Amino acid sequence: METLLSTIQSPADIKLLTIPQLSELAQEIRERLILGVAKTGGHIGPNLGVVELTIAMHYVFDTPRDSFIFDVSHQAYVHKLLTGRHDRFDTIRQPGGLNGFMLRTESEHDSYGAGHAGTALSAALGMAVGRDMSGGTEHIVALAGDAAFTNGISFEALNNIAAQTKRLIIVLNDNEWSIDKNVGAIAEYFHKIVMNSTYNSLHDAAAGFVEKIGGKAARHVARRAEEAAKSLVGRGMIFEEFGISYFGPIDGHNLPMLIETFKFLKTQNKPVVLHAITQKGRGFQPALEGQKKFHGLGPYHPETGETKPAAQKTYSEVFAETLTKLATRNDKVVAITAAMPNGTALDLFRPVHPNRYFDVGIAEEHAVIFAAGMATKGYRPFCAIYSTFLQRAFDQIVHDVALQNLPVVFCMDRGGLSGDDGPTHHGLFDISYLRSVPNLIHMVPKDEDELADMMYTAMLHEGPSAIRYPRGIGPGATVKPEPVRLEIGKAEVLQGRPGDEVVIFGLGAMLPEAERLAKMLEERGFSVAVVNPRFAKPIDRECVDAFGEKCGLVVTFEDHVLAGGFGSAVLETLNGLRIDVPMVRVGWPDEFIEHGKVESLREKYGLTAEAAFISCWGALEEIVEYRNGQSGGYG
Repeated sequence: METLLSTIQSPADIKLLTIPQLSELAQEIRERLILGVAKTGGHIGPNLGVVELTIAMHYVFDTPRDSFIFDVSHQAYVHKLLTGRHDRFDTIRQPGGLNGFMLRTESEHDSYGAGHAGTALSAALGMAVGRDMSGGTEHIVALAGDAAFTNGISFEALNNIAAQTKRLIIVLNDNEWSIDKNVGAIAEYFHKIVMNSTYNSLHDAAAGFVEKIGGKAARHVARRAEEAAKSLVGRGMIFEEFGISYFGPIDGHNLPMLIETFKFLKTQNKPVVLHAITQKGRGFQPALEGQKKFHGLGPYHPETGETKPAAQKTYSEVFAETLTKLATRNDKVVAITAAMPNGTALDLFRPVHPNRYFDVGIAEEHAVIFAAGMATKGYRPFCAIYSTFLQRAFDQIVHDVALQNLPVVFCMDRGGLSGDDGPTHHGLFDISYLRSVPNLIHMVPKDEDELADMMYTAMLHEGPSAIRYPRGIGPGATVKPEPVRLEIGKAEVLQGRPGDEVVIFGLGAMLPEAERLAKMLEERGFSVAVVNPRFAKPIDRECVDAFGEKCGLVVTFEDHVLAGGFGSAVLETLNGLRIDVPMVRVGWPDEFIEHGKVESLREKYGLTAEAAFISCWGALEEIVEYRNGQSGGYG
């Protein structure tokens, strides 16, 4: 049986449907989302909440001529279904399949790629100004969730919109959630607008009055009534203060109302914002009952919403449990997150130490400066921020934390490849962008127990520190009851000694590949040392000196880009010590890595023991020649 969704080959087909058919299409889309994402995993809750909004936008506007910009764009699955990609939807977030976010190279309908929050308004304004300068007439529509307005970039854009363009449509998708419940004054402000019955009733009455009587006088009276209602909410609507006309709030699931409203907004020669109230997870009871869980998750049962229980604790959970213990023993330990209590597992910390838990919203820059301020008062702030999101706060790390040598700890979840989420979420740059910053130490654990030791070490360190750890589970190491303080900059020699023919440094999650390579080399008669570096900064110069001076080959493994990464640091150290020794660096190339399964991507890009062995072959042949022609060790 042919479905309505199967007939939608492009947005033009949507315009041929009646309103009842559009409602039927919305139901089909929800069913497709629930069944499809159940197999692939992904952001199911946000997409269920924007079904009607997205249908109405495509019914009224004309992409790709008109441009839609989705903030974060994790809620663009519906958009993809309606723009010729429904037959590939089951490949979303799968190797070689559709990306889980907007991607310009994937479709002409994806006008702007994104994966981080707060970018939609600035990008939309840039596109609108570009249109104006070119004399274009197309429409620019930005859809941003209420959580995006906790991000400073959104307000920087709001400050410029009215001064720089006369036509821009902003849709405020208000569901009171980002991943966790939204926090802060802005969230409370939007809530007051929605809940103010006087405003809503006067707004409706004014609209009805205009409809009934008509004419300039009626419009004037209605406008005055609306302004009076707004004054009851607060000191004027915040958008109006920015010179942007505000409309709403309206039901974001009422298709006829959305369509008529968008048609009206198309006629406005001024920047406007439409405040739409939506329900995250609408149409799927498990998602409604578990808003945090169903923001984004792996495969689940399409009827019950049940997911496969984890076999062991994730690095995030070990981090949160360790921090909870540290905070119990030290009342100066505080936890800070930027709207990611679930992703960083700090929701395990929050109930135990509620007064020392701070969620600042999607505001990484503020989170870092806020932590710096607390550190000046003797506290030990642990900032739990994904590696990819901490990029946004680089200036604050340098200027506010490191320059003042403040004891702030940056706990970088998702350090390394982030698999299915793709290039916007891979944490492949933090060693490079932090290694150049004075005063800051950078640690990378080989397992869960070492993560706990590094957190304890960071708590005691009188200066800034960073710890990167991977997404998901680790080797499964048992965490000791009492953590151990590590010596700053001291590596751990796991096997071998100076004088071995090959030394392999396996950083963090890549240590198992280093050990596999060592085994392959030993089976072929080479003597091999394996080192767990522990520190990406400072590098253990004594260790590098001792092994580099006497070996025939140095190999480094890292789950990070090669440019400026750990291998580069070892190479620089060898150069500084005037040691000339063959070296092979294993890491990610100088390009953005697509989404896919971690193991497959490592194999594709040569981050395996087998690929490293091939890269080492020339140096290994020289070692054999040296061994056959000389006696004694290297150097």
